[in-house]
Amino acid sequence: MTRSEENYIKTIFHLGGSSSTLIATNAIAEQMETKPSSVTDMAKKLADKGIVYYKKYQGVCLTDIGVKKALSIIRKHRLWEVFLVEKLDFTWDEVHEVAEQLEHIKSEKLIDRIDALLEFPKYDPHGDPIPGKDGTFLKQDKQLLSEVPLNKVAVCVGVKDTSPTFLKFLDKNKIALGDTIEVLEKEEFDHSLLIKLANHELSISHQIASNLYVKINY
Repeated sequence: MTRSEENYIKTIFHLGGSSSTLIATNAIAEQMETKPSSVTDMAKKLADKGIVYYKKYQGVCLTDIGVKKALSIIRKHRLWEVFLVEKLDFTWDEVHEVAEQLEHIKSEKLIDRIDALLEFPKYDPHGDPIPGKDGTFLKQDKQLLSEVPLNKVAVCVGVKDTSPTFLKFLDKNKIALGDTIEVLEKEEFDHSLLIKLANHELSISHQIASNLYVKINY
C-alpha cells in the first residue's frame, strides 16, 4: 500500500467514515488540500482493493478491512509520538509532523518492539488513545472545557487542536495534561473563562476552552 493510500484511509477514518456513514469527497478533499476529482480517483482505487465502499455522488466509508488498516496506521503514528517525546526529548508541538513520516514504516516487528520499550502506553502526548495491536483502545469520558459548568473542577486530558501554535500557547501559559482546572468565572458576552490552575489564575478565550478536553471530578 502506498503512502498516499494510507493517508486517504487515515483521513476518512478521522472524518467519521469508520462506520456506514458516507463521507463526502469534497470533505476529504478539503481536509487533504487536494481536488475532489483526485479523491474520487483514489476512492475508486481503494474500493477495487476492498478497503472502502464508494457510492457515486454520495461519498465513501471504510470497510472492515479499511478500518483495521486505519487503526494500524494510527497506532504507529501515536506510538512514534510517544517515542519521540520520551526517548528523544522532542516537545509535544514538534512530534506530529515527524510521526506523519514515520507512520508509513512497514515493519510490524519494529512497532511492537517500540510499544514494549515504551511499556505499552495507552495515550499519546496529546491525550489521544493508542490502538492496541488488535485494534482496540480505551475511550475516555471527556468533554470540552468550554462546556464545564461554573465552579466545577476538572482534569485536562487532551487537546482538540494539535497545531504547534496552540500547543506552544499552552506551554507558555503552563497548561498541561493532568493539570487540575477549576472554572471560576464565565463571561456572558464572549464566553471567555477565568480558570484556576495549581499555582495561578488565567483568563482564556472561548476558542482556547473549546480546544481543551477535560474530565470532571465528581
